[in-house]
Amino acid sequence: MADPAGSRVEFAALARSGGTSLTLGPLDGRYREAVAPLIDFLSEAALNRDRIHVEIEWLIHLTRHSVLPGAGPLQEQQEDELRDIVSTFGADAVSELARIEAETVHDVKAVEYFIGRRLGDIGIGRLKPLVHFGCTSEDVNNLSYALGIKAAVTVTWLPAARALVDAIGDWARATKQTPMLSRTHGQPATPTTLGKEFAVVAHRLTRQLDRIAATEFLGKLNGATGTYSAHYAAVPRVDWQAVSRSFVEGLGLTWNPLTTQIESHDWQAELYSDIARFNRILHNFCTDIWSYISIGYFRQVPVPGATGSSTMPHKINPIRFENAEANLEISSGLLDTLAATLVTSRWQRDLTDSSSQRNIGVALGHSLLAISNVVKGLARLDVAEDVLAADLEANWEVLGEAVQMVMRAESIAGVPGLDDPYERLKDLTRGRRVDGERMKEFVRSLGLSADAEQRLLDLTPGDYTGIAARLVDHLG
Repeated sequence: MADPAGSRVEFAALARSGGTSLTLGPLDGRYREAVAPLIDFLSEAALNRDRIHVEIEWLIHLTRHSVLPGAGPLQEQQEDELRDIVSTFGADAVSELARIEAETVHDVKAVEYFIGRRLGDIGIGRLKPLVHFGCTSEDVNNLSYALGIKAAVTVTWLPAARALVDAIGDWARATKQTPMLSRTHGQPATPTTLGKEFAVVAHRLTRQLDRIAATEFLGKLNGATGTYSAHYAAVPRVDWQAVSRSFVEGLGLTWNPLTTQIESHDWQAELYSDIARFNRILHNFCTDIWSYISIGYFRQVPVPGATGSSTMPHKINPIRFENAEANLEISSGLLDTLAATLVTSRWQRDLTDSSSQRNIGVALGHSLLAISNVVKGLARLDVAEDVLAADLEANWEVLGEAVQMVMRAESIAGVPGLDDPYERLKDLTRGRRVDGERMKEFVRSLGLSADAEQRLLDLTPGDYTGIAARLVDHLG
């Protein structure tokens, strides 16, 4: 038998040489198209672009506030040329920065040198010492991550999540009158409507999205241990807290006045917990839809040319919802880990966050992929109203609740002979199926008032949905 290790092509070597399809993770390979928008904000290249953005804006901020003698305001053209370094940061610049980092073995220092190389061409070479002035690496990193995460959430993830919730809401409104047998504890129970159940999910998810949309993205710029020591040592006359605050807020972030060397990442932990909770509610929705498909409540619309099963041609597997489940579990697991680890740091600083934060894109990517799968899955469903109706017709015993409540009300009103309503309905319905005629016969035997008796005789399992349809209107 041939030895695969000795005869196979070495994909690792091809990957190192730039093979684009040779990726270790599925988000950068099989599912790249679905998560590509996040690359603009959470890739290593995007992080470096944001670092350059922060460094350049800090340089401009310092010159505008004239905090250092001899470093007065720049010309407008010079500011524009500095910002062009960010706007033109492309493949060649990424490669150049990588070469610098290979020498410095320090990512933020490489950014400082990268910017310094360009100041002479702008006519401000003398301001090279002003790049990274008073900063520790984490001053740049925390702001860069905050900018990238904020953009990733608000520009990409949140709109996709809201579009999904809108689709679930559309299902709720379209099916709010469609009666469906409930299954509490997996057993036939008081009917509802399909739309009301969709509305419950939409409402739950919306609450989480509102929390996520209200996230405070914090940032700090206060030196090696959060004390502004270097700032005051260099220029003691400046109100460095005011300069820091105006800079951080000018980036569109919330200023954190009290930190160690790192911004404490509490806001990140809060955000990831909220997204993980959204994921888990959506996961619950996927398992319910999967189950409804399995009992025939939904029919899946075939995709022309698609294969449902490799050996059973009749099957259409609910793959979109199954894939979503897996990706939501992976995303939530990573988000839980990030939320747990990012709120801790040894003394004034350790580097565990440096490694863990590089997985933020992976965590959000799996969630975004799941959202895409659910949207596509919902688009291929039809409601099997005949199956829902047949299920209701086969379970007249669910009206036992209504009958015993009417008996209670009638007894209180003085109608005799209606003792022990729960026990009498239990004797009638527990452990057996009751058809419509048997239920009506029981109702006629009770001696109810004419009005109450007629209400129950007119009632069917499909009618016994209360105000389920009206409840959908809470979605707006």
